[in-house]
Amino acid sequence: MNRILVADDQTDVRESLRILFRSEGFAMDVVNSPIAVLKAISSHRYDVLLLDMNYARDTTSGGEGLELLSRIRQQDDTLPVLLMTAWSTVGLAVQAMRIGACDFVEKPWDNAQLVSAVRRSIEAGRLRERQGKSATLTQRILSEMEDARATQQRLLPGEALQIEGIEVQAAWLPAGNVGGDYFDVIRLNDRALALCIGDVCGKGLPAALLMSNIQATVRAYARVDRSPSAMCTELNRAVCANAQSGRFITLFYGLLDTAQNLMTYANAGHVPPILLGNDGCCTRLSDGGVGLGMFPNSVYEQNVVALSPGEHLILMTDGITEATNAAGQQFGESRALAACLSRNRRWTARQLKDALLDSVTSFTGELEDDATLLVVSRLHR
Repeated sequence: MNRILVADDQTDVRESLRILFRSEGFAMDVVNSPIAVLKAISSHRYDVLLLDMNYARDTTSGGEGLELLSRIRQQDDTLPVLLMTAWSTVGLAVQAMRIGACDFVEKPWDNAQLVSAVRRSIEAGRLRERQGKSATLTQRILSEMEDARATQQRLLPGEALQIEGIEVQAAWLPAGNVGGDYFDVIRLNDRALALCIGDVCGKGLPAALLMSNIQATVRAYARVDRSPSAMCTELNRAVCANAQSGRFITLFYGLLDTAQNLMTYANAGHVPPILLGNDGCCTRLSDGGVGLGMFPNSVYEQNVVALSPGEHLILMTDGITEATNAAGQQFGESRALAACLSRNRRWTARQLKDALLDSVTSFTGELEDDATLLVVSRLHR
């Protein structure tokens, strides 16, 4: 039942309004002074306040009512306030609306019009309340998503992770606050690095949660004596057992031996990384098997490639390779990618990373999907 507070210093007015609103099915409280108004709204919740503008101290100007309205707004900025006065002017009405009144009714009133104004004020108040709750919820969600982004970013390796003879550079660019892309560089010992990049099918928080789970599993399983083939097999079993049906992950996992300049890898359905040779030749690393989580008994092959001094390993997610220009051409299949790699092959890992990001941005204008880039360079001794 809608609850109304009526504030008026005239007994006959209060009684008339009591009879009217009770006949319309409203619950109603009455007060007869500004102090009683403030006390009532502080201790009860009302759907609307019907407020007289004039009291004993000031019977005609409406000044006392405007002062009271300001105090009400300081105490409760959402309560719909419908003003009543027998001494209305355009100036008074405008001033009252600026302070926070939602409507203005002259005395003597028309019962039907007054009831209609009260119902409109209640509905407008509820709409503002819903909008306020929605805005608060939206702000809370945005804040939580920002926290999630910061947490996800902290879980990724920083640029400080280096190993003698190797330079590692990375860019992680989620399309939203959080993303389903993942990369990791794990130092296993003084001469070995585990390199990993992955992409969850889907976007947003569900994809980010699944990828965080994969990241934790990779770090738990990564060892020098666990081959990339075995790693992908274990990860596939874990994803099949725990991931929601229909979700799968593409992932590349490699073990880089810096003493022998060799990398053993397995590719579980991921965008094939590119081995950029000193001569500008690009070798795509695709040996492995299907994406993780597709079939529980999948078997993964592995292969070995040399990473000689001066050469680069470029690992990407499809947010980069499938970035599309206005003509519908994808960056990964364009001459722009090949030209960028060939032109900048003698640069450092940082320079090559920046050149690739500039190239894809120039090609497509704006990245629309999660995009991750990892450049691993073998330094000249």
